Amino acid sequence: MKALIGALVLALASAGTASAQSTGGAEDNLKQKSIALPPPVTPVANYVSAVRVGNLLFLSGSGPDQSTPRGKVGKELSLEQGYQAARATGLNLLATTRATLGSLDRVKRIVKVLGMVNSAPGFTDQPKVINGFSDLMVEVFGEAIGKHARSAVGMAELPFNIPVEIEMIVEVE
Repeated sequence: MKALIGALVLALASAGTASAQSTGGAEDNLKQKSIALPPPVTPVANYVSAVRVGNLLFLSGSGPDQSTPRGKVGKELSLEQGYQAARATGLNLLATTRATLGSLDRVKRIVKVLGMVNSAPGFTDQPKVINGFSDLMVEVFGEAIGKHARSAVGMAELPFNIPVEIEMIVEVE
């Protein structure tokens, strides 16, 4: 009986190791899914894009690139356009993270996200907009690393009339 249990434990341990080795990290996921990151965003005022304190990386609020339409979600922009703006913002934050750490594979966990949506009066689907960001994090990092605590709030205005601004806290190696 002990031999049978020992063989079962060994088989399960081997299967777990093989499974862990067959799944790539974030950098492999980007390549496999043909997700290209833009160049890191340069701060537009008197601040830095990221600050590391111990094993936490705090990323400043970032928006989407210049090609993303501007305006309020629920007025000039649709929910889908807001979702895509949040995804584009996520790509910018990943680019900043990679530039700061050297590799996204050094991310241990996306810890906390604050998503701000430039919202038209009466627009209440901010969580659906910020899902554009959250879905990207899970796509790149997987559920265990990419799923995070989050707030999604509406704002009367955002800088440069961007539709979305997102900041995040990341646990790193």
